[in-house]
Amino acid sequence: MTVKTDTHSLRRARRAGLAAFVGTTIEWYDFYIYATAASLVFGTVFFPATGDRLTGVAAAFATYAVGFFARPLGGIVFGHVGDRVGRKTALVVTLTMMGAATFLVGCLPGYAQIGTWAPILLVVLRFVQGLAVGGEWGGAVLMAVEHAPPDKKTFYGAFAQAGNPAGALLATGLFSLLSIGGTEWLTTWGWRIPFFASVLLIGVGLIVRLKVEESPVFEEAAAEESGAPILYAVRTNWKPILLGICVLPVAVGGYYLVTTFATAYATDPAVGVSESLVLNALTIAAFVELVVSFGAAWLGDRFGRVRVVVIGLVGVAVLAAPQFLVLSTKNAALIIAAFVAMRLAMTATYSPIAAILSQMFRPRARYTSISLSYQLAGALFGGLSPLVSTLLFQATGSVWPAIGLLIGMCVLSIACVLAAPQHTDDV
Repeated sequence: MTVKTDTHSLRRARRAGLAAFVGTTIEWYDFYIYATAASLVFGTVFFPATGDRLTGVAAAFATYAVGFFARPLGGIVFGHVGDRVGRKTALVVTLTMMGAATFLVGCLPGYAQIGTWAPILLVVLRFVQGLAVGGEWGGAVLMAVEHAPPDKKTFYGAFAQAGNPAGALLATGLFSLLSIGGTEWLTTWGWRIPFFASVLLIGVGLIVRLKVEESPVFEEAAAEESGAPILYAVRTNWKPILLGICVLPVAVGGYYLVTTFATAYATDPAVGVSESLVLNALTIAAFVELVVSFGAAWLGDRFGRVRVVVIGLVGVAVLAAPQFLVLSTKNAALIIAAFVAMRLAMTATYSPIAAILSQMFRPRARYTSISLSYQLAGALFGGLSPLVSTLLFQATGSVWPAIGLLIGMCVLSIACVLAAPQHTDDV
């Protein structure tokens, strides 16, 4: 099929790109406020006191991981909706689900009020968040990439990817402001404010998303669909799905190592960096990533998206040790510089990945296939990397195992992205 490039098509592409950016920004904001709260306060709010801070952090990260394990199921459920009913329908439902679950997390009483029901209800709501994100990413990417002109797919795919740093910027920026009130206020009440604020953002996102036209590639391919997309994906696309999972360790797992785990490690008494400094560094780094995301995507269209990703992966491997070792200096300028440098390298691995992954699959069952790759990688690498790194740090008293884990992820990602097939939408 050939998607025409004319004035109307470009207008649709821009509208789809904006909707992808706004929607994924809100989804990732909701996801990141949970991650930030898990790093800073959930261990004491929702779990019994143990006298060991790292045990509470590990328990909070375990609930955090639940969201990642729910994401493949969300990819299957909403992949089916997106491949059979339409990308737009799936995206409206996932955005609504995420907003409702996030607001309810802000309403939850803590362990001191309702005992074990507190972590149980937290896990249930985290599971709903995971289902929503599991269905969101693939649809947002495909809406942006499938509307895009053939020579600008990496650039338009970056609209969905830019939602990640934008959501992180909103989340860490708001927590950074709230931390001014002090740890006690943040722990008792302040942490709830970002969760309540999600309701306003969801309203804006739904207005934007409802105005977007359906993907032209879906409209042309819908007639070819028969049977369950998941069966077609598993039977026909299982090799590129497995390859896609192994393309993503750094883009989805390494990202949380240098943000979520880095926050918990830096604020541990053994390291002693202040919460406000780490949050400020993360906020500045997220802003830098947002600014350069489209530049990295443009370079992908200009010089090759695979080449840009490989360069980024090499950069992450080189910066892995400095990212963590600089924290012990407690020097604000060095810490911020290290976070920014790492985020620049991460941007090169993340911004072009939407186009790479979407073009690994033919249009039939593409939503399901891309969602399975991304969300299974998220469950394996994103969900477990902060938890595993925390346990390794607790067991060894050293951050070097986490550094080695990140470098190993880079090696695996480089090998697999070089082997990834790239199709076009002309079939």
